[in-house]
Amino acid sequence: MAIGGFTGSDPAPTLAEFKQLVAAHEIHYFVASGGGAGGPGGGSGNGSQITAWVKQHFTARTVGGMTVYDLTSAKG
Repeated sequence: MAIGGFTGSDPAPTLAEFKQLVAAHEIHYFVASGGGAGGPGGGSGNGSQITAWVKQHFTARTVGGMTVYDLTSAKG
């Protein structure tokens, strides 16, 4: 599922909806974009809220040069 797309203007779930999907085990991984939330012009809206929540509650790992968060295992 894309969260905001390249410019941050694509539809995205709200933070509350995203949290529900994670709690229901419907989303297992979050891949952080290289340009920050919403790509180069991002930084606001649902995508940045989701990204901030993920960064706060889950541990980042580097896989193949990408930052990946395992949403099945919250920080302890």
